[in-house]
Amino acid sequence: MYFLYRIITAVGMLVLAPYFALRGWRRGEHSGALRERLGILPTSFAADTSSAAVGRAGDALGGGAIWIHAVSVGEVLAAKPLVEGLNREFPGRPIFVSTTTETGQRLARERLQSANEIFYFPLDWVVPVRRALRTIRPALVIVMETEIWPNFLREARRSGIPVIFANARISERSFSRFERWRFLLGVFFERTLQDAELFLAQSEADAKRLVSMGALEDRVEITGNLKYDVEPVDIGRFGAWLETQTRQQERWPVLVAGSVVEGEEQAVLAGYDAVQRQWRRTLLILAPRKPDRFMAAGEIIAEGGWNTARRSQLNLSKPLGENTDVLVLDSIGELAGLYSLADAVFVGGSLVRAGGHNILEPACFSRPPVFGASMENFREMADQFLDAHAGVQVANGEQLGKVWVQLIEDNAMRERMGKAAREISERNRGATARSLKRIVEVIAQSECRSRGAAANGVNAAEGNKKGSAA
Repeated sequence: MYFLYRIITAVGMLVLAPYFALRGWRRGEHSGALRERLGILPTSFAADTSSAAVGRAGDALGGGAIWIHAVSVGEVLAAKPLVEGLNREFPGRPIFVSTTTETGQRLARERLQSANEIFYFPLDWVVPVRRALRTIRPALVIVMETEIWPNFLREARRSGIPVIFANARISERSFSRFERWRFLLGVFFERTLQDAELFLAQSEADAKRLVSMGALEDRVEITGNLKYDVEPVDIGRFGAWLETQTRQQERWPVLVAGSVVEGEEQAVLAGYDAVQRQWRRTLLILAPRKPDRFMAAGEIIAEGGWNTARRSQLNLSKPLGENTDVLVLDSIGELAGLYSLADAVFVGGSLVRAGGHNILEPACFSRPPVFGASMENFREMADQFLDAHAGVQVANGEQLGKVWVQLIEDNAMRERMGKAAREISERNRGATARSLKRIVEVIAQSECRSRGAAANGVNAAEGNKKGSAA
């Protein structure tokens, strides 16, 4: 099966390389993005690993680099406390961070400034994977959540590089898909998962699914969800400007609809319409999840007859237009802080079959999250919020509007739910510390094995010399 997979990925490389080049050019990716995807990394990466090797004497656990892979925005945010913790544990080690998406890349460069290098993850073809591993020479690879690439895992294992899946999860939908194809891919997937050193799962359900899919039971542990450990972000320059504008113009209430995906804009606008009918000075901040929806979302809002402003077109030295109904947040990394300005919120990716998005971001600011029924990616978290009456689930735009109106009208209820939401986010902290403890242990064990192998090699060489002399 590996032989067939390698043939498929090799052919795919020839077909997809021009596609990635064209897509990168259209999206404004930096000129080296395609080279990085092909495993051709800048010479500075090798310089970083060389300098780390020189300093190994001062590092009790060695100086090899740590490579963290965070697919996109959500994984980058979850990786932040882990990166900071690794810098404290291993101050002499370089930390490399890779992403798959362009939005993840931009956010990583903004939020993970303590990382030595940030780059695009290589395509899962043997040649790019080997190039990247040879250049970085990591002591450990940490994959955030569960992006599984068979060639990468196999080549890492062959090179003696342990791979840990941190914050690992398998959604209900992904597991159901696997079950449908188990008869065809089960054995191959089982061998692939067993190339990993350790899975640090978010929950008991995730751990059981991983074992069912083929991961070795003694390599799966439950450490919790790293997203609970993410600190509330600063409101930022734009947020401070917007807060001033809403106060001076007496814009109230402020609604924030974050991570809105295709098919949800109309529902959010229906909810906004219900609120605006009661409070004419309502301002809606609508943040599309992906950049390719920025333009489309603006057009949908304009077609509905609302006055629209786009974040990218605002001049922060001038006031916000008095007649602005909806502000489209067409930027990366500014949403989380804006939840602190909201009187009511909605977290998207949940009214359509998209699996939901992180409801902790508003909860950190004591804003009770409102979300739809599709929360497969955050099922355990969503259930906690609903059981504690710290969040509300809605089915459509009409219900969203009713819930928003209720929250705005009832201050006591809003504050009570917001407090409960904040308590959930604080009560579940600690996954970073538990994950770091296991990561440190894996690095120590790995480098102990390496030193033992090196010592055996020296002893064998000395024995051969003595035998030759005799």
